[in-house]
Amino acid sequence: QVQLVESGGGLVQPGGSLRLSCAASRNIFSAVSMAWYRRAPGNQRELVATLSSDYSANYADSVKERFTISRDNGKNMLYLQMNSLKPEDTAVYFCTARFRFDPNTSFWGQGTQVTVSS
Repeated sequence: QVQLVESGGGLVQPGGSLRLSCAASRNIFSAVSMAWYRRAPGNQRELVATLSSDYSANYADSVKERFTISRDNGKNMLYLQMNSLKPEDTAVYFCTARFRFDPNTSFWGQGTQVTVSS
């Protein structure tokens, strides 16, 4: 079993920045893929960014050029740097990961709230 714990959410004004962190209980060097999702009130869960084992990143069109996904294997951490935040970025953000020991299972964190408002 793997525990993922997100942090770093909060209230920020439009145009501001936040960095989300996701701490994993397992060595993420063995992660097949890691990703950030979000769910806004009344909306379905949306894929925000993915980071594969070869460190290639992909982003939703809505966050390209503003968000950056990264990982630190030594600290077992996944990050999401969010810049130029917009009110429509308001959502609960979740990290998820799949590992080589069970590549068909996605592990999820509990989420962290991001609110962009003036």
